[in-house]
Amino acid sequence: MSGKNIFIILSLALFAVACKQNDKADQFEADLEVFSTDSLRQDLMVLAADSMLGRKPFTEGEIKTINFLQKRFKELGLEPGNGDSYLQSVPMVNIRATAVPKMEIKSPEGKFDLKAFDDYVIWTDKTDEKISLENTPIVFAGYGVVAPEHGWNDYEGLDARGKIVLVMVNDPGFWVNDTTLFKGDTMTYYGRWTYKFEEAARQGAKGCLVIHNTRAASYPFSVQQNSFNTSRLQLDNRGKDIQNADVIGWITEDATNRLFKAAGYDSTLLIKANEKGFKYVPLDLTASTSMTVKSDYNVSYNVVGKITGTKHPDEVIIYTAHWDHLGIGRPDATGDTIYNGAVDNASGTAGLLELARVFKSMKTQPERTIVFLAVTAEEQGLLGSKYYTQDPIYPVDKTVANINMDVLATGGRTKDVVVVGQGQSDLEDMLRKEVERAGGYISFDAHPEAGMYFRSDHFNFAKVGIPALYMGSGIDLEQGGKEEGLKLSNKYTADNYHQPSDNYNPGWSLEGGIKNLKYLFLVGSRLAWSDTWPQWKDGSEFKSLRDKK
Repeated sequence: MSGKNIFIILSLALFAVACKQNDKADQFEADLEVFSTDSLRQDLMVLAADSMLGRKPFTEGEIKTINFLQKRFKELGLEPGNGDSYLQSVPMVNIRATAVPKMEIKSPEGKFDLKAFDDYVIWTDKTDEKISLENTPIVFAGYGVVAPEHGWNDYEGLDARGKIVLVMVNDPGFWVNDTTLFKGDTMTYYGRWTYKFEEAARQGAKGCLVIHNTRAASYPFSVQQNSFNTSRLQLDNRGKDIQNADVIGWITEDATNRLFKAAGYDSTLLIKANEKGFKYVPLDLTASTSMTVKSDYNVSYNVVGKITGTKHPDEVIIYTAHWDHLGIGRPDATGDTIYNGAVDNASGTAGLLELARVFKSMKTQPERTIVFLAVTAEEQGLLGSKYYTQDPIYPVDKTVANINMDVLATGGRTKDVVVVGQGQSDLEDMLRKEVERAGGYISFDAHPEAGMYFRSDHFNFAKVGIPALYMGSGIDLEQGGKEEGLKLSNKYTADNYHQPSDNYNPGWSLEGGIKNLKYLFLVGSRLAWSDTWPQWKDGSEFKSLRDKK
């Protein structure tokens, strides 16, 4: 065969491939017309209804929710995602710790009481019937961080066994705006309160109290108060070597300063803790309090459906949203006790169903398998996704990507979308391409200090090396601009986040939510009809995990 003929054949082949890709690209654009605000609204209304009782795991609300989701998966034509079942069992324990009303503090000058709920909120991850602190020494341990790569160790020289460690939320430097430490304004996992408890347990501490500051925590102390003396869930870790401190919780900054004053110090300790080489400070105080504990072991459920790939059925793209919220709790000023979680996260779960509906309606089914995973117990510490990634239905090394939805836009269309976790993976570039093609733009988390990358289910996928995309709603409204968008965002955080007032509003415009779902659909579609494996970017703390696989 002549070189000329070979060239012609290759050219024709490449032209055929290009035509096929263009045809599919055109099809993707046509499929966008299938998205419907009416369809999204119908599912959102059901999930956020009072009849769902706040969708808390281990309650009647869970039964109603997972039954509804299974029904919808079947109606949409999804295959069961876990063998012949739409359910994945998630063994958990429900721990209800009831604290006594006060904590007695003894100092060399005398004693005084801190009030539970007003001054502090405590609980336990242990299942002992009674948990007590009896004249337990209190030590101020700065940020409670051990980070060798940053040259930081707040526990250096401290034997924390049998003690309560008092630690600050967020990363070293944050409370004094020193952006030269850690990642500056962007919170690392060392700044999350969950890390503080984990490190305190590794150090053998008997208790850990995180000092609350609204700016550093990114939410008011009332968010913690809403969960005081209510049940909390953990994965069932019986038979596993899991370390936990006896008592964990939060303490107000005002109460902390009272402790400092009783110990002969003042609030400047909170400033000094930001200096490299800071050494822990024994406060010469002891604390006494107790909790009674009731524990019930049970099983909650992730709900899983799929569309099997036609060419690479063993390679999967996983869309996630958490179906759970906080259930029935403390009444608000109107007497409402149902924490409906309409925005957080009935909206995301309704979005998951809408994506499944559109994918299933496509003329050609995807070449890779697409999984729709509604996870449980996100509000209890990302437990459903944590269990899934520890005991995956689909192998981690065959999972192409995770695309997570936690809160959809309800205030109208925006020009921008927010990528949470800037510079992490190729998925960011894929999303940028789709957004810019539609005339929009990518922005980044306006509050990176809040550590949002560690606060939703995509984080557990990242922790095992799976590239994970978490896209938030933008604030640059097409009607009203950034000022109005920021006002709506701040109002939701202040008035509705984790409050009974997070109710469905029939006046919501869901056009913004649909617009964002279209972007996520396009990213997943490009992956589902390709051989591309998105990678973590250089500098990502998760890159080495993927590279090993």
